[in-house]
Amino acid sequence: MAKKSPLSPEARSIINARVSRRAVLAGIGGVGAAGALAACGSGGDSAASGELVRWGNWPLYLDFDEANKTYPTLDKFTEATGIETKYFEDYNDNDEFYGKVQAQLKLNEDIGYDLVSPTDWMAARWIRLGYAQKFDAANIPNKTNILDTLASPSYDPKRESTLTWQGIMGGFGWNTEKNPKGVRTLDDLFAPANKGKIVVLSELRDTIGIILLAQGADPATVTEDQFMNAVDFMAGKISDGWIRGVKGNEYAEDLTSGDATAVIGWSGDMFILASENEGKFDFAIPESGGTISGDNLLIPSTATPEAKASAEKLINWYYDPAIAAEVAAYVNYVTPVKGAQAEMEKIDPDLAKSEYIFPTEATMKNLSVFRSLTPTEETAWTEAFQKAAGN
Repeated sequence: MAKKSPLSPEARSIINARVSRRAVLAGIGGVGAAGALAACGSGGDSAASGELVRWGNWPLYLDFDEANKTYPTLDKFTEATGIETKYFEDYNDNDEFYGKVQAQLKLNEDIGYDLVSPTDWMAARWIRLGYAQKFDAANIPNKTNILDTLASPSYDPKRESTLTWQGIMGGFGWNTEKNPKGVRTLDDLFAPANKGKIVVLSELRDTIGIILLAQGADPATVTEDQFMNAVDFMAGKISDGWIRGVKGNEYAEDLTSGDATAVIGWSGDMFILASENEGKFDFAIPESGGTISGDNLLIPSTATPEAKASAEKLINWYYDPAIAAEVAAYVNYVTPVKGAQAEMEKIDPDLAKSEYIFPTEATMKNLSVFRSLTPTEETAWTEAFQKAAGN
């Protein structure tokens, strides 16, 4: 007997239609406009009442109803709790977002968000500097649903201030017409057909991590000399005209426009590009290994107690396996929630088998986590990477 889908009819139609999220963003003028348009609910810009959660996240990272310009799972949260949400696609790069709110954080002034979504290493910085609040566990009973492999990261070993939003696999993406044999090694990436049309990520842990693995070094134990050698390799490819850009999320637009034919990119983005372009694009974990990291749900130190409680209820909502599966069916990143795979069987059995969302043990063994850096290393290594990237 067929199992009943937990999706609303609206959400089901979104998934079945495979709506082009990039077309949605392009049609309303990019990420900034999308963030303004995507604000859900009728609350104002102040979260003082606690009945509003203002969430800053990355583009293309939540189920979206193109016809109504709404987010179905957020709408259902409001219906269930009475808490309004404003959702902003304001992340393009971790350092860029942090730079935008850093001054207010230092002054303990409202930063305009009650929930933010930094990647692991940036979440570590927020925690280290005292910019993250500790959760009230009573408001997040679903916290126990986090995958065992994600339950005790070095920067937050008891998960007191963060929970993973989605897991991110870094690897090679490519235009299949220009790279008919695929891209699975660094030599494949820097094939003559791709010269001048390669884009790499501005997230140094992904770009340098993949270069390190290709050079036989382990990002989990990387030394300064190994890191700088990898940076020098990237800098040489930029100066020699192979790499056209070092970018955040906008690298995907370079692929769709034809300005790029091969990238170091993220699995979820590449899955969507492939599904929306009839196989024109593909993705693979490099033979030498890829990277894995996570973006996190974190409540800033500047959120009011009332807004914090509401944000915790929102976090708990997304750690319900059925809701997590609904999001994963749309974003196609690694879901961090136990039970989501069983729920995905009810939505789309093919997606329940997807390595992008539920990587097998064999795939996980070929993925590396970049080690935590000391504050001194983070400053010096970031400056070296950005200098090489021309920033």
